[in-house]
Amino acid sequence: MSDLVVTDFNDFFISFDDKVQEKVVKNQKDKKLIALKVLVFVLGGFLALEALVYSFVLPLFSAPEITYSGLNYLTKNELNEKLAELDCSTWSGFSTERAVSVISTISCVESVSVDKHFPNSISIKIKERNAVAKSIICQDGTSKSIQIDENGILFSVNSASMATDYSVPLVSGLPVDNLQEGMRLPSKYRVLMEQISDIRKLPRKYFAAVSEIQVVPKEYGNYELALYPSQAKVKVLTDRNLNEDALQYMMVVLDVVNSIEPDVSEIDLRYGAVSYRRR
Repeated sequence: MSDLVVTDFNDFFISFDDKVQEKVVKNQKDKKLIALKVLVFVLGGFLALEALVYSFVLPLFSAPEITYSGLNYLTKNELNEKLAELDCSTWSGFSTERAVSVISTISCVESVSVDKHFPNSISIKIKERNAVAKSIICQDGTSKSIQIDENGILFSVNSASMATDYSVPLVSGLPVDNLQEGMRLPSKYRVLMEQISDIRKLPRKYFAAVSEIQVVPKEYGNYELALYPSQAKVKVLTDRNLNEDALQYMMVVLDVVNSIEPDVSEIDLRYGAVSYRRR
């Protein structure tokens, strides 16, 4: 009986010792698993931090990516040279207000908006002036072609297409010698620019048949117009009301007069009557 009791106690202690060892081994495995999870979490945190630095922090302090839209006559190189006056070395140091101010000094820019997009891009939207007429000014002793928009603003563009665009008429006789790019014509001549703009919007290209519109000053500050048709060596005098009806009337009179008297140097359509002068 005593031997049986001793044996049972021995079995009990052996079983208890095995359970203790199993628990110790399990605890060691749990600690290793926890340590492994912590290591993975730390490494993942470092990778996430590195990705954050490369994706967001570094671009903030690197040169921004600048994109332009709305360009017709201006080029990206011209605008980049203009922005060279600013600090464009970092996205965070780029000033949108100063960029707007600098680009607005370009005479052919009507409006501009500059937006920064996190983390390193900048978009610049430009609306260029639309030339309705062109003229010649004298600067530094040389003649220079200048464009005029509907509001009478003088501007210039470096574009070969403008020189061959016959829908933009040449207007001479304007008081532009004392004006510079970005300045506006006197108010009485802005009406003429608006009239030209309205005619250019018509389906028929009337100004393809007119090589020059000359402003002829009158007393008391008024003016009249002299039109030079591109297909006839004749000057047509008319009043300051330039519209589609006036141009159609001029073309009809030209056809009639040329068929009757081909050697005509001047046609006068003023005062509601038609007269002409021979060479």
